[in-house]
Amino acid sequence: MLRHLGTKRTYSHNVKLASLLGLTAGFVNAAGFLGFAVLTTNVTGHAALFAERIALQDWKAARVIALWMLLFLAGAFISGFIVSRIGRNQRFSYVVPILIEIIILLAVALFGYRYNHSLVAKEIFAGSLLFAMGLQNSLVSMVSGSVVRTTHLTGTFTDLGIELAQLLQKNADDRAMLISRIKLRWAIIFFFMCGALGGAYLFRAIKFYGFFVPVFLLTYILIYDVFRIAVKRYYQQLHHSFKRKQ
Repeated sequence: MLRHLGTKRTYSHNVKLASLLGLTAGFVNAAGFLGFAVLTTNVTGHAALFAERIALQDWKAARVIALWMLLFLAGAFISGFIVSRIGRNQRFSYVVPILIEIIILLAVALFGYRYNHSLVAKEIFAGSLLFAMGLQNSLVSMVSGSVVRTTHLTGTFTDLGIELAQLLQKNADDRAMLISRIKLRWAIIFFFMCGALGGAYLFRAIKFYGFFVPVFLLTYILIYDVFRIAVKRYYQQLHHSFKRKQ
């Protein structure tokens, strides 16, 4: 679902990507907010907070918020740089950004209990999650050709509203393609909300250990793509060897 790019990419690949990574982002969004009282999957709200802190001349808080926004940007940059450096058409170019995200979420799951509500601790934990979500958002956007974005819903709701309006037109062109896009938007929204609900419930039940759930989801995505190729190659080799024997 991650390794297919360009013309090789299908609607099914995007739906799978939206489902699993939407769950991941929704979970981090809710659990991160409950754990650190910070929105950790997007920077829109931070822009307003940054402006407010500047207006109140609270330079310390403004510096922290600016750092969070820069960390999201840094995550997006690092992900784009890694994929571009390895090559978008190279297999497994997505592995490194996903592994970095897994390591960050694993660290939060294992060391989150040490969070003492200090500004420095909040800066580190929330900043690391924003960096991870920047990685994910950039990677998903590049892989899907900017069709899927999983870390926030503002653009998704906007696109959905436009496409629903277009669907109501009597002479709407490419109606089937429009319906498939609408279904994809609904899938992103649905799974993001499911992830957020799961994150909220699990965080209240088991606190930071709940972050093992997105770690599991990301690990499954990697295993699915990597081992699926290996199994497919093994099957093809067996098939060719069987034909030769005949």
